[in-house]
Amino acid sequence: MISINPFSVLSQSVPSIAMQLYVVVMIVLVLVGTLFDIIHKKNVKYFFQNAQKAKKQATRTTEVGEKTSVILKTVASEILTTSELGAGKRRIAHLLGMYGTIIFWITSGVMIFCYSSAASNTPTFIPLLWHLGAIMLCVGGYWFWFFLRVDVLAEAHPWYRLIQADLFVLSLVISATFALIWSFFQSMNVSGLDTLFLVLFGLSNVVLFGGVYWSKFAHMFYKPGAAIQKNLAEA
Repeated sequence: MISINPFSVLSQSVPSIAMQLYVVVMIVLVLVGTLFDIIHKKNVKYFFQNAQKAKKQATRTTEVGEKTSVILKTVASEILTTSELGAGKRRIAHLLGMYGTIIFWITSGVMIFCYSSAASNTPTFIPLLWHLGAIMLCVGGYWFWFFLRVDVLAEAHPWYRLIQADLFVLSLVISATFALIWSFFQSMNVSGLDTLFLVLFGLSNVVLFGGVYWSKFAHMFYKPGAAIQKNLAEA
């Protein structure tokens, strides 16, 4: 199962071009949703105004070399390793989810655009990484969802309580879950169930990428910039 490219098998019934167009549509949904988020929620304007305010309040001019150093340290510490979360369970869950998502999405794109024909020979490590990324995402996501959310851990709300802010995490984890189940049933040649979970996988991605405006998806683009801006202002 984990060494098989599920998209290559899928190409026997769904043309590769259809899968590729689906991915392109998802990317367009993200771009449009982010654009609407920028226009209506004015997050970028807020960050720009903060940067201008910090620049006016600065007591000295930061040299280019120092700015570069601050940016690199921020990327290495706060973005790539999420050090602001401390050394506890929350950080581990976040890293599992973050790197699992990156691996899962990248390998999905590679398999769909490069190895999605029935005649293609997918290198074994790519589907291995795809399954590993999905598993990491699920472990980190479900760990966070059931045990580490602030409203569950500190405010004693039930784990099944849903609010709009949960849309991103929940749809992301569910999409990876459906992907794994689809791959399993496909590898076992269980017709019907493999189709069902393929459809659910596709729909969960539509919710994930189509719900950018209503979820915290766009925060992935804003948070790195906000962290860099904050550290440059403090330099």
